Amino acid sequence: MATVKFNIKNREYNQIATTTILKNKIMKNVILGILVFLTAITVQAQEPKKKKNAQYDIEVNGNCEMCKKRIEKAAFSVKGVKSADYHLDDYTLHLILNEEKCSIKDVKNAIAKVGHDTDEVKATQKDYDNLHGCCKYERK
Repeated sequence: MATVKFNIKNREYNQIATTTILKNKIMKNVILGILVFLTAITVQAQEPKKKKNAQYDIEVNGNCEMCKKRIEKAAFSVKGVKSADYHLDDYTLHLILNEEKCSIKDVKNAIAKVGHDTDEVKATQKDYDNLHGCCKYERK
């Protein structure tokens, strides 16, 4: 009789221990899930938002109306550029672009590819040499 009571108490103890272990595992998973969720929200909040109508003014070397047309055409060749207006008087290209589709670096690379230096990206010597005589500016 003593062994029967002991076995019954032992089973009850095992059931209680198993239930407690399962509850602890569930709680750990719930807490882990909450932490992952909060981390994802924090990371997403720290990414800079991309604007659909971002405005930039960049310095571009050019001399004449042919340069103006070439620079604007190169800027418009980049998907996402909405407006490009080059001013010969201050050597500035005024841009409006969709940052979801392109970056300012893409535009500067396209302009350098047609032979014009920007404030950050310089045209290769080969691209510069392909410019018309009146379009050759003093390189820095």
